[in-house]
Amino acid sequence: MTTPLLSSLISSSIPSRFSINQMTVKQLSLPELVDACVRLGVRGVGLWREPVAAHGLDAAAKLVRGAGLEVTSLCRGGFLTAVDPAGRSAALDDNRAAIDEAAALGTDTLVLVSGGLPAGSKDLAGARERVADALSCLAPYAASRGVRLAIEPLHPMFAADRCVVSTLDQALALAERFPASQVGVVVDTYHVWWDDTAPAAVARAGAAGRIHAFQLADWVTPLPAGVLNGRGQLGDGSIDFAWWRSLVDAAGYSGPIEVELFNEELWAEDGVAVLGETARRFGEVLA
Repeated sequence: MTTPLLSSLISSSIPSRFSINQMTVKQLSLPELVDACVRLGVRGVGLWREPVAAHGLDAAAKLVRGAGLEVTSLCRGGFLTAVDPAGRSAALDDNRAAIDEAAALGTDTLVLVSGGLPAGSKDLAGARERVADALSCLAPYAASRGVRLAIEPLHPMFAADRCVVSTLDQALALAERFPASQVGVVVDTYHVWWDDTAPAAVARAGAAGRIHAFQLADWVTPLPAGVLNGRGQLGDGSIDFAWWRSLVDAAGYSGPIEVELFNEELWAEDGVAVLGETARRFGEVLA
């Protein structure tokens, strides 16, 4: 059992901007995650729609509110590249539902992963334009619910099957068609650390108030089979997190910083221990 004194000491050691993305410790149920955050003094959580739905949206909202936690983002909306009318209509309906869920959970940020190429297509530009068309429907609705859409560029290795938006410049080209209060971007180190145009894009996004989320994960090699679950624990790979934090801070972003790790080895460990270790690493790599 955690004593009040120990709880206070733990809490004081957790950086105030640290937020744990639920995927990092997906082995924990939502109640287990909330309990661990309260005991360790973690103040922010980024939630995912599937475990929220499994717990029940209203119950999840009540749980995190009752624990005094800030929901820093909801993952995820998007997958907006379908060509056929039925597929596009279904995607828009699903994203409106995601916006409603974000509002119910008390977060103003819904992360969007745009979607990959439709089957048989090689038209990246056309796929991105369909994302823009979908945003023209979704952005006003999100604004009416007090939710911002945050476009997340993913590393180019995911362009075919998961996300045709690969760089911050491409994400901004979409976001800038809409008011900054409606559509912005996610700066995720795992996906953009390699891109020498990213620093200028971060500055541009910050100047326009379009950095809606900042996420950390390290780049480690060799990547696992399938590559999706290859995000490394902070400090284990190639990314200079202190430099990225200084870059994003200089752009005017002062919000929460989420750690989002897809990692099979971490998921096989004790989730509470992973949460504590991740918070400790966060303090070290950003010092």
